[in-house]
Amino acid sequence: MMKTWRELEEVQPLATKILTNSIKKHRISHAYLIQGDRGTGKKSLAKLLAMTLFCESSDGLEPCQSCPVCQRVDSGNHPDVHWIEPDGNSIKNDQIKLLRKEFAYTGYESARKVYIISAAETLTVNAANRILKFLEEPDVETTAILLTHNVQGILPTIQSRCQLIDLRPLEASAFQHRLVELTDITITENNARFLSALTNNIDEAIQYHEEEKVYQLRDLVQEFIYIVLTKYEERYLFVHQKWLPAVKERAEQEQGIDLLLLALKDIMNCQIGRTSHTFLFHAEDGLLKRAAREFSKERLLRMMKAVLESRQKLKQNIHPTLLTEQLVLQF
Repeated sequence: MMKTWRELEEVQPLATKILTNSIKKHRISHAYLIQGDRGTGKKSLAKLLAMTLFCESSDGLEPCQSCPVCQRVDSGNHPDVHWIEPDGNSIKNDQIKLLRKEFAYTGYESARKVYIISAAETLTVNAANRILKFLEEPDVETTAILLTHNVQGILPTIQSRCQLIDLRPLEASAFQHRLVELTDITITENNARFLSALTNNIDEAIQYHEEEKVYQLRDLVQEFIYIVLTKYEERYLFVHQKWLPAVKERAEQEQGIDLLLLALKDIMNCQIGRTSHTFLFHAEDGLLKRAAREFSKERLLRMMKAVLESRQKLKQNIHPTLLTEQLVLQF
């Protein structure tokens, strides 16, 4: 989680500039609509903004993080900060009705109240209309923070009453840094680099890491490249003994092909000196360097084309065993 504006600025510079300028000038909007893909830090941003608004020991911008007020906001227990999460698949009218009832009273600790609506695109029609009225006629000094990954799912009338904050997908280096800095699990820099080639979503990356399947497939892809380089006649044996037993599900088959393509891209980037653009292999991997020396550019392009065609054929429900056998023929 990004806990300071300085940390947020590293990954979301434009959004940070907009909000910190408003804070410094004491021009906080009554409503924000924060849009961004999963993993871009919407909830972290909402919590940081709420903490900034309530902290009594801030330096004018950064909340102190240590006072009781900051700690209650951080833990979700501040009486004047209300989080609304979907009840099942949607945010229902009764949830917004209860929120408005809570806001009919003055704040417990200050005149300000904040409410944060996660997955705002799931508001039912009635709930959305009630929120709209709330935005138009707040009962107390209120800051609304609506979070969504799909701004098109928000009523245009709600959008027009909010300041839109658009969070961009994380840059690869920032994404890798966030993975390495996670406190509850340990992800090495090498694995973070690899995961950043598969997803730009923190939660999805954590899931990949914990399931470990992508690491097993990575090892198999590297072994396959080694077989092609050193024991070419054994590639069919490898496919039947190791590859096919490991990719029984459709999602695994697709991921295996994607990783094979990633490996070939790494080899091509190594050939042209772009080792900073290698993800499946470590830049100093001896196998990577050998493949870069021994595979011609023409052969690499032919293999990449074959992999892309196999990916398309897999979508057409061609039997994976036949498809894989046809693929290795072209290596």
